[in-house]
Amino acid sequence: MTALRTAIGLMSGTSLDGIDVALVRTDGEAVVERGPSIGLSYDPAFRRRLQGALETAKAIGDRSERPGELAEIERDLTLRHAEAVRTFLAENDLTSADIDVIGFHGQTVLHRPDAALTVQLGDGGLLARETGIDVVYDMRANDMAHGGQGAPLIPVYHAALAASLSSAADKAVVFVNIGGISNLTFIGGDGAIVAYDSGPGNTLIDQWVEAHAGIPFDQGGMIASEGRVDPDLAHRYLNHAFFTDPVRRSLDRNDFRPPEGRDASLEDGARTLAHVTAAAILRSARHLPERPKLYVVCGGGRLNRIIMGDLAALAEAERAEVVAAEAVDLNGDSMEAEAWAYLAVRSLRGLPLTFPATTGVKAPVTGGILRKTGLGD
Repeated sequence: MTALRTAIGLMSGTSLDGIDVALVRTDGEAVVERGPSIGLSYDPAFRRRLQGALETAKAIGDRSERPGELAEIERDLTLRHAEAVRTFLAENDLTSADIDVIGFHGQTVLHRPDAALTVQLGDGGLLARETGIDVVYDMRANDMAHGGQGAPLIPVYHAALAASLSSAADKAVVFVNIGGISNLTFIGGDGAIVAYDSGPGNTLIDQWVEAHAGIPFDQGGMIASEGRVDPDLAHRYLNHAFFTDPVRRSLDRNDFRPPEGRDASLEDGARTLAHVTAAAILRSARHLPERPKLYVVCGGGRLNRIIMGDLAALAEAERAEVVAAEAVDLNGDSMEAEAWAYLAVRSLRGLPLTFPATTGVKAPVTGGILRKTGLGD
C-alpha cells in the first residue's frame, strides 16, 4: 500500500481575488482525505498590480522573461503565498514538519496554447525557503512541451472525487469550475475522463462591474438581478467560433473581452454576461461523449444565483440536474487548491497529471518542478 502524503495546495486564479489554501492527505491516486482550507484576499493595491502584470506579460516571447515589473511582482506574489501558508499552519495548529509538500500554482499572466507558451508567476525555490516545505510548481509547462494545451489540469482530481459520489454512480457526471474561465470535467459511467475549458466564467462580469461600478465583482448576482438579458449582446458572445470548433482548446483571460460601456446599462450588462457564462457551459457540453445527468458546480461562480439559475434552467431542458459542490459534501471554494495539493503528490510519484482527453497531450505525462527545502534554484 502506498503511503499517504500530507500536502498543501495553493491557488490564485484568473479572477485575481486572492489565495486559496487547502490541505489534503492522499496517495495521489484513489485515496483522498480532504482537510481544512482558507481563503485570503489580495489587498486592492496588489490586485491592481496583478491586473497591470497581465498587460505587461503580453510582451513575453519566452516563458523565462520577466519584463517591466514582473520580476518584482513575482517575488511579492511568492512572499504573499508564503505568508498564506504560515497563516494556514497557525490557524490549524500545524507546523512545517507536518507537511510533506506544497503544490504551488502561481499566477497565470499569459496563456497562449497555440504557441505552446504559458507563464505562471511564482518562485518555487523562494517559497520552499520561506516555508521550510518542499514545493512542486510550474505544473503546466511539461504538458505543453508534449503537445498539450497546458489546461485544464484538475480533471484527474475530479475523477478521484467522482469515485466517492454515490449520486454519480453509474452515470455521467460533469464537474463545472466557474472561475475567471470556466472548465468542464466529464467522468463517464465507465470512468472515462474528458475535460476542456468551456468559455468565460466570472472574468467578463468582474471586468464589467469594476469598470462601471468600481467594485471587483457582482456579489451573489445582485446587480444582474436588476437587469435583463440583451439577446443581441448575448448572441455576440455565444456565436463565437470557440463554441462550434470541434477542436477544444484552453482559453486565456483575453480571448473574450467585456462589452463597451455603450453596449448596455450596468444592470443589463451584468445580467447578460451571467447568462453568457451559464449558456457557454451548456454549449461547450455538446462536445462531450454523452449528455451528462449531473453537473456539480464549484468555483466562485456558483455563488452567483443568476448564473446558477440560468444554468439549472438550461440543464433541466436537457433532463440534467445542477447542484453546487456543497450539496454532495464537497467544498466549492477550496476544490482547486485541493487539486493542486493532489497534483503535487502525483508529481512526486511521477504519475501523469494530464491525458490526451484532458489537454490534448500526445500521451499521459507528469509535470512540475520540485524545489527542496533550503536549496537555491
